[in-house]
Amino acid sequence: MAANGKDHPLEIVSKVWPIKTAKCEQRKVEVFNRADPEQLREIFLKYASVVEDGEHYMTYGDLIQKYLNFLGEGCDEFTLKLFASSVDTSRDGKISFTEFQAFEAVLCLPDAMYALAFQVFDRNGNGYLSCDEFEDIIKHTTLNREIPFNFNSEFIKLHFGKDKQRKITYPEFTQLIHDFHEEHALQAFRRRDKGDTGYINAKDFEEIMCKLKSYLLTPFVKENLVTVAMGGGHRQISYSYFTAFVSLLNNLELIQKVYLACTRRDKTMEVTKEEMLYQAQEFAQITPLEIDILFQLVGLKHQTGRVTFEDITDLSPAEGRETPYSIQMRIAQEKLALEQGTERTVFLEILESVYRFTLGSIAGATGATAVYPIDLVKTRMQNQRTGPMVGELMYKNSWDCFKKVIRHEGVLGLYRGLGPQLVGVCPEKAIKLTMNDLMRDKLTRKDGYIPLWAEMIAGGTAGASQVMFTNPLEIVKIRLQVAGEVHGKAKVSAFTVIKELGFMGLYKGSRACFLRDIPFSAIYFPAYANTKKALADENGYNSWGTLLLSATIAGMPAAAIPTPADVIKTRLQVQARTGQTAYNGVIDCIRKIYREEGGWAFWKGTPARVFRSSPQFGVTLLTYEVLQRLFYVDFGGRRPEGSEPQSVQLEKQLSRNPDHIGGYRLALATFNGMESKFGLCLPKFKSSIQT
Repeated sequence: MAANGKDHPLEIVSKVWPIKTAKCEQRKVEVFNRADPEQLREIFLKYASVVEDGEHYMTYGDLIQKYLNFLGEGCDEFTLKLFASSVDTSRDGKISFTEFQAFEAVLCLPDAMYALAFQVFDRNGNGYLSCDEFEDIIKHTTLNREIPFNFNSEFIKLHFGKDKQRKITYPEFTQLIHDFHEEHALQAFRRRDKGDTGYINAKDFEEIMCKLKSYLLTPFVKENLVTVAMGGGHRQISYSYFTAFVSLLNNLELIQKVYLACTRRDKTMEVTKEEMLYQAQEFAQITPLEIDILFQLVGLKHQTGRVTFEDITDLSPAEGRETPYSIQMRIAQEKLALEQGTERTVFLEILESVYRFTLGSIAGATGATAVYPIDLVKTRMQNQRTGPMVGELMYKNSWDCFKKVIRHEGVLGLYRGLGPQLVGVCPEKAIKLTMNDLMRDKLTRKDGYIPLWAEMIAGGTAGASQVMFTNPLEIVKIRLQVAGEVHGKAKVSAFTVIKELGFMGLYKGSRACFLRDIPFSAIYFPAYANTKKALADENGYNSWGTLLLSATIAGMPAAAIPTPADVIKTRLQVQARTGQTAYNGVIDCIRKIYREEGGWAFWKGTPARVFRSSPQFGVTLLTYEVLQRLFYVDFGGRRPEGSEPQSVQLEKQLSRNPDHIGGYRLALATFNGMESKFGLCLPKFKSSIQT
């Protein structure tokens, strides 16, 4: 049946559990678009390793390990079979394209997590769940191994009948799996209440909460479970306190409503315990004991005796509370934002480029001024010759150069040539930053992911784009920087340098500029983007400190590696004095430097270059991103990454594999959600259990 490929996907789905197609079509829940059938077939054939009678099939390993990459090598065979059989509706050990397509339809449903769980439990594929099937799966969960569940309990008999022969449907299963966690916790409490006193000790309370209710616990709550439980002076935890604690964590959204009712929706007000108790009378689900526990938890953070909206929000964990439906909604919003970005008018794109150019100019000037003295020292060290015709070295090292400039030329000598530098660095950094952002926007895929090679192309293009504009300004800057080394010579100004060089002379050393700036930017911008991600907080937000640190760290390899090209550029652009070697192009310069000064000469000024470029770009990128935050203008594009908090958990769960299209982008999130919400944490690696 599954092999003929003629059944419609929704027909296959309907055989797993009752689903009325007409109602689905009337609702038109298009939160997450289905994959294109032809594109999905191409992907299926790419991973299908079995061919029988001209039909292609996936093995269980093809789907779970190779395609979804959910379980790695050496995984638990029972778990692999369990997850894969939820797709294999015919239960013949092979997955046809029809079944592959039907599973993609399941993942797009708002109740995908429940639907997938039902398919996992319904091992016979008949659309009904027996007690034996339910028990078999639960017993294989890691949670049940730590705290066993009693399958002879009244809870099981109420759902499956006294003789446990009743079979339940998909709608009934959704309630069963929802209530199962509460029953499991109740059984765990009774098991640890050995004297039937209605009390357990604090350590048992902590163990039950951490193992059975971990998805409700923030790190703060988890660390303080024993502290808050013992806060009332009781050595043991009553059943009432236990259920109230769980209920509070389950109903934090309702607690927020109580708070907002107290403050008339003012989230900045502090509310007392008495005010919360008074308002909670209108909410039958909230008890005074739950309010008491709330204030005990908040009291561990501060001793004001009041709570704020932020206090309540901090008790609600982000991890594990995403549902497939909410994930679909957020992906839909992401997609809408991306589509709006791609459909922008040319006028808006031009305005955005002008906006970025302006901010980049300010950022570039700030960064250049901050490190200009280091740049001057770097230039003079690179221009210092060690050939046989030069004589005594003027500078022993970078520090010696710095001291002699101040001694002979004054503090202002450290800023010689800053004027032309600022005239050039503003458009230089503006062009580089704007072009990098523009190319990243163009090379970013529709799902918001940009591969490393695209990041390097964007950076390299940004580096190349600046050379034609900045080379003339750089050569003027360099000649002004070294002019102070020669005493008694006529004063050198930017005008005299331009007049002496002429138009073509202003592009002397441009080839070396390309050799330096393209690798620099191709290394720098990807390194910065990835370092920024690594240093972001748990919500994906970058503070000013992490922005500065990311930009500074990225500048180190980017500045050091292209140093030979920078030395060549400097030698070509500086006017040779009497007795110094003159160079005739890049190749001639390389040969003469190597012959006269050796290979190490190409790395002259590397420390100064790193100490200059690294903090310069640190200050520049920090200024650029901070300006975009302070003066944010929405042009319908993307905000700088890390500029606002976002769900890192969602980002981890969403697949960026280009072969994961449509509902398959949600596969990992759905499997993980099923495990964390329903306690179906199955062993991932090989175990001694035989199936």
